[in-house]
Amino acid sequence: MADAFSSSSESVIQRVVDVTVKTNTPLEKLEELYQIKETCDFIREHQFEKVALQFPDELLVDSVAIAVEIERNSNAKTFILGDTSYGSCCVDEIAAEHVGADCIVHYGSACLSPSKRLPLMYVFERRPVDLEKCTSAFRELYPDTQSHIVILCDVNYVHAIDDLLTLLSPEYPNLVVSELVVEGEQCYSHGRVKRKHDDTCLSEPDSNQRIYQFGRQFSLRSGLNITDYSMFYVGQEGATLRNFMMTWNRCSFCSFDPVKMAGRTESVSINRTLMKRYYAIERAKDANVVGILVGTLGMADYLHIIQQLKETIRAAGKKSYMFAMGKLNVPKLANFLEIDIFVLIACPENSLLDSSEFYKPVVTPFEMEVACNKKREWSEEYVTDFRHLLPGGQSHVPLADQQEEGDETDVSLITGALRSSSLLSSEPAVSPYGSSLVLRNQTLTVANTNSAASFLAERSWRGLEQKLGETPVVKAVQGRRGIAIAYEEEGMSP
Repeated sequence: MADAFSSSSESVIQRVVDVTVKTNTPLEKLEELYQIKETCDFIREHQFEKVALQFPDELLVDSVAIAVEIERNSNAKTFILGDTSYGSCCVDEIAAEHVGADCIVHYGSACLSPSKRLPLMYVFERRPVDLEKCTSAFRELYPDTQSHIVILCDVNYVHAIDDLLTLLSPEYPNLVVSELVVEGEQCYSHGRVKRKHDDTCLSEPDSNQRIYQFGRQFSLRSGLNITDYSMFYVGQEGATLRNFMMTWNRCSFCSFDPVKMAGRTESVSINRTLMKRYYAIERAKDANVVGILVGTLGMADYLHIIQQLKETIRAAGKKSYMFAMGKLNVPKLANFLEIDIFVLIACPENSLLDSSEFYKPVVTPFEMEVACNKKREWSEEYVTDFRHLLPGGQSHVPLADQQEEGDETDVSLITGALRSSSLLSSEPAVSPYGSSLVLRNQTLTVANTNSAASFLAERSWRGLEQKLGETPVVKAVQGRRGIAIAYEEEGMSP
């Protein structure tokens, strides 16, 4: 009977798990793969004494050898950051500050989200690319040599883009290659990576339109829009490609996987994905209690988007609670049953979380704004970078005035019930009486109570009851021994 609810301890010990383990890189190849000379020059130039080395899980096998080489060539003390607080693509400034680091060297895949606390250097992997097969796949996917195409790539393949452009540009005159661009005066890198200046988003002298998003920059020909271009992505399927496809959802995408050495037309139905996201927006409109999940403490402007979300949610008559937690999983969020929906503040690549297994949906700040701000409409534009939603951002929409809205009602597309959009929006930011507030208008009377307290009051089980002074004091006795499914005194069931 016990095996139906738990695994046998013997079977767990004897179980064989297939794990792909990366072997140690030979010492003579460390310099080429991990840019050790450039890293030491960066450390010596700025006279850093404590250096934090951040590695993703798959590169930890080489971390000790890299740290030894850096210490030997730069006389700096190194600290290896292994288990990142959030996603490994983001710079973990919090962990670096715990050891008092002067700077961070980030290895491997990166979302290139700006961070402003510590000086930063990116070191990307130099993953191999078969250029012959890549160009062959490109020609098969784009037989029309006059096509307007933008080449995007994962950061670990940026070293091969110049050679790819050299092979393709004679045949494809309308080819555009994106460049990696980092933000901030304290951010450094190497190779094709450039630094973003304040005029990056302005037009160039030849009137070409310049696009800058997700650490990529490319220019479009005069008179053409981004929808007139096709996108060719070099890299494996994952969060980076999904983020590109959601943002430029009106462009056709093709990709080349350097590991499988095969190209393909991306056939993922973006419209179907967007409809799933719109369903989550409808759930957000129905929600009364919103949990704000802080999924980053290092990305620039995360405090500003938290404050803006709080104001937007309160103006829509909803309650919000803030949670600061590391990597999300189903059991963590299942502890907060009083929350109707969660909104995740994270980098663009980590914000598109598949919440199908979660008990409550997890939406992005953009989706929450669509649900709560009447002036923001659901359109072909989809924003994954929350910085664009802030004042001064390219997708900022001011909060709708409550007097302009009035007491409008609409119908929920999920439950079919009437839904008031501004019924509780006149609630003050801080109530002097804390929990209970009765609002009246000419047609409706609503009692607004503390949402979490109301949920707890409706629960059938509210936790252990203390009953102080109601139970007699007794001596401690020995309790049952064993595990819940098989205590020792119960014996084994036949």
